[in-house]
Amino acid sequence: MTCRFRSWKSVDPTSTGRSTELDLSIFGYQFMQNAILAAFLGGIACGTIGVFVVLLRMPFIGVAMSHAAFAGALLGLWLGFNPLTGAFVFSLGAAAVIGPLADRGQLGPETSLGVIYSLMLGVAFLFIGLIPSTRSAALDLLWGSILTVGRGDLVLLAIVAAAVVALLIIFYKEIQATVFNRSIALAVGLPATAILYGILFLTGGTVTVSLRSIGGLLIFSLILNPAAAAYQLTYNMKTMFLLAAAFGVLSGWIGLLFSYLFNLPSGATIVIASAAIFLIATVFSPKRRMKGMKTIPGSD
Repeated sequence: MTCRFRSWKSVDPTSTGRSTELDLSIFGYQFMQNAILAAFLGGIACGTIGVFVVLLRMPFIGVAMSHAAFAGALLGLWLGFNPLTGAFVFSLGAAAVIGPLADRGQLGPETSLGVIYSLMLGVAFLFIGLIPSTRSAALDLLWGSILTVGRGDLVLLAIVAAAVVALLIIFYKEIQATVFNRSIALAVGLPATAILYGILFLTGGTVTVSLRSIGGLLIFSLILNPAAAAYQLTYNMKTMFLLAAAFGVLSGWIGLLFSYLFNLPSGATIVIASAAIFLIATVFSPKRRMKGMKTIPGSD
């Protein structure tokens, strides 16, 4: 997010530097092609995972997971190993803790997420203080920079996005039953607990691979906003998944466009675009209109 288009234009001596004009030649640059593909893959993964978050009524799961991944990445920077490895381990560890805390500790998912969030936030700031060298790499992970995504990052995004979509297709009925009512799903013999934990692990993986492009501070917004927008527009679960993925991709592409035109941080514009899509969906929501009709005297 801290990397803007102006710095990339400076390497091109023929560039006019006028950020409000759309120069199509920029799509010939490898970094722009990578950014567009990253927005596509990340939008699909985050949007799809977001539907689970919305339907399970755990909106802060993205917050807890993103801070866990950020703390793990900082541990990697401090000890000198791959930050994404640390992010992956920490996010999966957080996912493994949230479920049992809710089940065995007689706590609701929101309380468990709050505990994990506060712990990971403290650990993240601790690791920032312990990093002996410059903290620019830590800030890059915090804010994200989709313009610096490389081929390895794209491969990881593609693997996670494919895994999320494939598992959704294969276990759709089981997932639908678990999301609708976990207790009933368990009563009829479905592995609802395993499905719930699987959703948490997929969320952790999605957050990890999106950390470099969107950043630990903003990734939860890209998970929540497209799914919340889709929830406003349909009662059908399949349609909700499709809309959420489409809104996630659209948020990424619109954010990139505005980032280019006005030389703004790309991560911020992507998240703002996702919030704008949610607001538009809320205005035109059939659920909102139906709720308004029910409040009219005699409409029942």
